Amino acid sequence: MDSNYIPRTEIELENWMKKNCFNFNSYSINGNSIYEGFGIDKTGGLYIWYYTERGQKDNLKYFKTENEIIEYAFNQIKSDKWSKTHCIGFSADANKITALKSELYKMGIEFFEDKIPYYGIERPVFRIFVSGCDIQKTEHLKEEYCIEK
Repeated sequence: MDSNYIPRTEIELENWMKKNCFNFNSYSINGNSIYEGFGIDKTGGLYIWYYTERGQKDNLKYFKTENEIIEYAFNQIKSDKWSKTHCIGFSADANKITALKSELYKMGIEFFEDKIPYYGIERPVFRIFVSGCDIQKTEHLKEEYCIEK
């Protein structure tokens, strides 16, 4: 698909996301369930772009046609840095994370990292993310390095 491609239906959007290795953790597209994030709903003849968090759902925008909401959702998803990221490392053990980074360097896989105060400020958790379809080459690493999830 060329760079001018814009899906027109929810199924086309779902297939585009799968083909380009976007994650569905924060996007409910074509009915997949999420704990937190954005999604598409239809009620009373309107299409709704919503956000949900901790069981609270907020309707953000309304559209009259499927084509309109799909174009909007497509642009939102494409511009979201996190929509193509896949967490493959999650540990408070800095040595484990260093070992994972070494593996990724050997494989020639680009990644980025951060740390969050998961167990408090004194004991952060380090996270490693790969982007897009690199998840297909690194998925096997999650079992060893995403140990605390």
